[in-house]
Amino acid sequence: MYVRSLKTENYRNLENTVYCPSSGINVIYGENAQGKTNLIECLWLFTGGRSFRGSKENELITFGKNKADIELCFQTKEREQTIKFAINGGKRLPVLNDVPKNSLSQIVGSFCAVVFSPDHLTLIKNGPDERRNFIDGAICQIKPSYAVLLSRYKKILSERNALLKDIPRHRELEDTLDIWNERLSEEGSAIAVQRIKYIKMLTEPAIKFYNGISSGKERLSLEYKMHYKADENMSREEIFDVMLDALRNRQNDDIYCGYTTVGVHRDDLTVKINEMEARNFGSQGQQRSAVLALKLAEASGIGNVKGENPVVLLDDVLSELDNTRRNYLLKELSNMQIFITCCEPFVDAENMIRMENGRIIY
Repeated sequence: MYVRSLKTENYRNLENTVYCPSSGINVIYGENAQGKTNLIECLWLFTGGRSFRGSKENELITFGKNKADIELCFQTKEREQTIKFAINGGKRLPVLNDVPKNSLSQIVGSFCAVVFSPDHLTLIKNGPDERRNFIDGAICQIKPSYAVLLSRYKKILSERNALLKDIPRHRELEDTLDIWNERLSEEGSAIAVQRIKYIKMLTEPAIKFYNGISSGKERLSLEYKMHYKADENMSREEIFDVMLDALRNRQNDDIYCGYTTVGVHRDDLTVKINEMEARNFGSQGQQRSAVLALKLAEASGIGNVKGENPVVLLDDVLSELDNTRRNYLLKELSNMQIFITCCEPFVDAENMIRMENGRIIY
């Protein structure tokens, strides 16, 4: 899979343009705040996800304009495809191969990419929500229906939390809580099973890549950590029962707190190096090597499931890595289309452009 062209109109500070990259390594360089990351971010939006920078919709539109229009032409093993949509601060309604879609979830899995930014280097060091987002985002690209499952869970969780806040003032509502317990357990157990399955798939390549980075001197291991006495060998039905019991047992605490204190929205991915938790005991170098291994394994997993490699977006991350890790990363990604942003070009590339005030200069 590779990008053929990207068209933008009124997207952030980018000048209205058509960008035609090569199918190999593409370097986008220039000083800070010139639009390099904006270009990478724009490409990422076509995966169906939100901005990897956490930006709001209206921040994606050029100042003083009402909307932005973006269009991607990309090649898959089957055919050339296009995705386009307008960003107007409201709901994005994409058009895939000239067929209008009702939501972004309907294009998830069409264009696949792996993004790696300096923020991802803290994936292990930071809290569990980032690791959950990593897992969920990766699963969505290889199993688009998972995005719908996540959406249902989040909606039920929001409804249950609203009910928990109302119960102290309306105690009669407590009797209805078990309906939400069952619904949350139903969707939550399905999510847990998918996450466990994905981590099992991720583990072998992640170990291989970490061994390559560390020259086999250390061993990486991954574990999906659940806080409701379930384990990865349980069936969905068994996880459902355990989760439902946990919600019922924590019900009084949840009412007191005003939110749901147990469930897959609080699970975590535990990363260990030589059987020690990398988050608490790993050095910065070990943590970065583990993140590299996870990202490489993510790209490998997409390639294995989809039958073709994803596009790789490296946003100003190579300058954060030492030569050993940098060279290893580029070597392992050499058979994929890569977009690299940097201040000064230091990688041989088939296509090299400079960004200046939102303009692409060849």
